[in-house]
Amino acid sequence: MDKAATLAWLRRISGDIATVTIKRLEDTLPWYADMPPARRSAVGLVAQAGITSFIQWYEDPSSTPWIAADIFAAAPRELLRSVSLQQTLQLIRVTVAVTEERVAGRGEDLREAILLYSRDVAFASADVYARAAEARGLWDARLEALVVDSILTGEADEELPSRIAALGWHGHGEVCVLVGTTPPQFDVDQVRRTARRLSVDVLIGVQGSRLVLVVGRARVPGKETAEEEELPFAEIAQRLEPSFGPGYVVLGPPVAALVDAGQSARAALAGFAVARAWRGAPRPVEADDLLPERALAGDTLAKQTLIERIFRPLQAHSPDLVTTLWSYLDNGRSLEATARELFVHPNTVRYRLKRVSEVIGWDATGPREALILQTALILGSIGASEPSRRRTAPRRR
Repeated sequence: MDKAATLAWLRRISGDIATVTIKRLEDTLPWYADMPPARRSAVGLVAQAGITSFIQWYEDPSSTPWIAADIFAAAPRELLRSVSLQQTLQLIRVTVAVTEERVAGRGEDLREAILLYSRDVAFASADVYARAAEARGLWDARLEALVVDSILTGEADEELPSRIAALGWHGHGEVCVLVGTTPPQFDVDQVRRTARRLSVDVLIGVQGSRLVLVVGRARVPGKETAEEEELPFAEIAQRLEPSFGPGYVVLGPPVAALVDAGQSARAALAGFAVARAWRGAPRPVEADDLLPERALAGDTLAKQTLIERIFRPLQAHSPDLVTTLWSYLDNGRSLEATARELFVHPNTVRYRLKRVSEVIGWDATGPREALILQTALILGSIGASEPSRRRTAPRRR
């Protein structure tokens, strides 16, 4: 049989081949039988397009070398999300098997053409899925950058939760923001692998020379972590620290949920801006350990934090604690000098300083924490004196 007669015969039986192929798919592939009717119809269109394209390709292989890629043009876009590459290869295998059975005995050249064309179709399908995955990856990267930028700028809106969900965020509960420099060779996949080992999820934002990680505890299906086994954020930051470039790495305070991460981000960014002012700053350093530097730089949040966490609790607990702390810091952290100024025994000073530490969590006997406490006392005193100055200000005549 010459080629013209073979082509005419193939065109006559193409409908029968498609029908048999659909029946074979239903009988041999459970995932196909479980699909909704609309999806099965779409798969059937792909199979029919494959058979038609083979006939066109067999007629003149040199004029249409890439016609195999046109097979998937008949498939709706959502079919790529519902049918995996493995299932697509199964579809190709069934279609080729049915076609081979139907053309058996029609010549070895026709069988070789089918095998060659099936190879092209397999490569074409892999290319389609690779392009879809690449497009999805680029979209995810843009969306992730948008979410991180919204967190940093504090411009979260009602769309933020849906964007976070689209990224597949597994985080739950508390969230922290980690800010540092971008390394010359930044490995995103390594950061994500490290995060998975630590049972956390991350959103990554690269903003020029600045690298921002939004870190949240992850609840991965099938891997539940007991609450007592969760690492503190300081330890998590220590494990993620090698992913940053040279310079300072600042950890913001934890917040209740991802939608509140802007608070942690503001503290981390403010700390990152002034970290060089603390010569002995560790890496990573917590933003709350940079409260004095942040306050001196004009950070309103740092000022409020110092007043609310240190000055007001001490003042509410006992005025003696505030007085003793002031005297102790003004006298160069000398117990004897403080005791002489207050006309008390040095042991009384020790006791009050211990109470200070119990009330606010900072120890005035250390040089770094003494700076934090003295800054809080100064800010608290300034704030407390403002109302009285306003009340006693003379009236203008």
